Amino acid sequence: MRLALGLSYAGQYYHGWQSQAVLPTVQDALEVGLEKFAGQRIGTLCAGRTDAGVHGLMQVVHFDTAIERPPHAWMRGVNRFLPRDISIQWVQPVPASFHARACALSRRYAYVVLESPVRPSLEAKRVGWSLYPLSAQAMHSATQALLGEHDFSSFRAAQCQALSPVKTLQRLEIQQVGKYWRFDFEADAFLHHMIRNIMGCLITIGQGQKPPEWIHQVLQARNRVIAAPTFAPDGLYFLGPRYAAQWGLPERTPAFDWLPGT
Repeated sequence: MRLALGLSYAGQYYHGWQSQAVLPTVQDALEVGLEKFAGQRIGTLCAGRTDAGVHGLMQVVHFDTAIERPPHAWMRGVNRFLPRDISIQWVQPVPASFHARACALSRRYAYVVLESPVRPSLEAKRVGWSLYPLSAQAMHSATQALLGEHDFSSFRAAQCQALSPVKTLQRLEIQQVGKYWRFDFEADAFLHHMIRNIMGCLITIGQGQKPPEWIHQVLQARNRVIAAPTFAPDGLYFLGPRYAAQWGLPERTPAFDWLPGT
């Protein structure tokens, strides 16, 4: 039997999603919880690997098991063995043809930034920070150059393992909620550090250090050195993938309600 689950987690104490030999990761914590509940080793595959410090509102995971339990038993049972900052939000049986990564039509992320002369305290590690005021008009103007299919080499980390730097950015929207800014990204897939590198450029433009048209020059250069420094992972949230309706999977979890602008 194949099961899919939606997982939310605070990423600040984990070295990303993917299992590592020594450092703590979300995948390792989940698989330990599954093993304690099921009494046997269970391997997992996710929709999109997140980096160290990045949070997940709906990471979608699938795994195969011969153990028969109702979905709510898997959710509540495994949650008993998970750290308090990781929680299964839903569990559903899916056909054997479902694959959390391969069946995803797109991936969604949001980045939340606090605009304040004082650094974050209660929101530390959960929001990015801009010391200086940001211009919505300048940042919105800059986003237009990034929409569509492009070679995003200028926003690609050196250690990125993607076969091609060409991706299709379907949506990049910006909204302000009080002192918080929310940046929503959706694409077929993302390169390693792609969003954080774009954020570095957008914040640079929003603060007036560069004009909006500069981001087009960065994009065309296809050279990471040309872009702004990589922005912190603190305010980055994986909102989850989108799937075809045939799979019948949720598009959000209660964790979404925590984000400003949701």
